[in-house]
Amino acid sequence: MLEVDLRDLARGPVETRGVLAADDPVLLGTETVLARPVAITGRLQAAGEGRFYWHGRLQAVVAAECRRCLAPVTVPLAVEIGALFSQEPGAADDPETYPVERDAGTIDVRGAVREELILALPKYVVCREDCRGLCPRCGKDLNAGPCGCTATATDTRWQALAALKDKFRD
Repeated sequence: MLEVDLRDLARGPVETRGVLAADDPVLLGTETVLARPVAITGRLQAAGEGRFYWHGRLQAVVAAECRRCLAPVTVPLAVEIGALFSQEPGAADDPETYPVERDAGTIDVRGAVREELILALPKYVVCREDCRGLCPRCGKDLNAGPCGCTATATDTRWQALAALKDKFRD
């Protein structure tokens, strides 16, 4: 249950637990490819008049490509989330707060989960730190061994700079 009825908060904090599948509408447009559904746990509690604090945790496994050799890679993510929801006027202008309509009967924490998942995604992924990547000429995976092409040949556009380098060495 990732949508909490505010009436339940009258009895105290409410535990939240649920999963987001890869095709969940809240994840549309994120370009996130999940290898497994996102598991979410947390606790929502009142934090004053019209304010609610949710402390949660998400666990996900994201599918990506190695930026060097394009091999498929899975990246485990575990993220702690602290989100403040507010019914106060002007809450929409505060980037640290998730606005909630004054007459809302529920709070849906999936928006906070979406945002934190996107922020936790690594910009670049490698299959391993010593990945050698692909040959720039023939495209062979250099992790499987040398390609045998003449990839070490210098691009002709750099010849003028190489001549200058040799001139200054002398």
